[in-house]
Amino acid sequence: MNHFETIEEYALKLNCKILYKNEQHGILKIDNEADGIHNLILGIAPPILIMEQFLFSFKEGNQEMFKKLLQKNRDTIHGAFVINEEGDRVLFRYTMQLQNIDFNEFESALNSLGLLMSEYSQQIIDFSKL
Repeated sequence: MNHFETIEEYALKLNCKILYKNEQHGILKIDNEADGIHNLILGIAPPILIMEQFLFSFKEGNQEMFKKLLQKNRDTIHGAFVINEEGDRVLFRYTMQLQNIDFNEFESALNSLGLLMSEYSQQIIDFSKL
């Protein structure tokens, strides 16, 4: 089984809904409503797997918001809050090695994102209004 098939199998095993699939480009987009995960992009780009989820857009001049997001990064077990290259969107991003990835590691990463979304959802909603 190739890396793409492995990641797709793991996602389905966790009851994720496959929204988009492009094996040639190594991209899966998944939802897991129960965990608050919506439109999570999985980029399978050996030797790494990139998980990236758009959270919200923002305007310039939000130093306090950035400070709080960076502080929350310290508490986040898997992944981190990042901004896109254009500097106007906050994303969650986590990168893993594909060579030795197993189901438990993949599940832990998704669980971490789900927990982060449930614990920090109100703050994310508040940031999206700035």
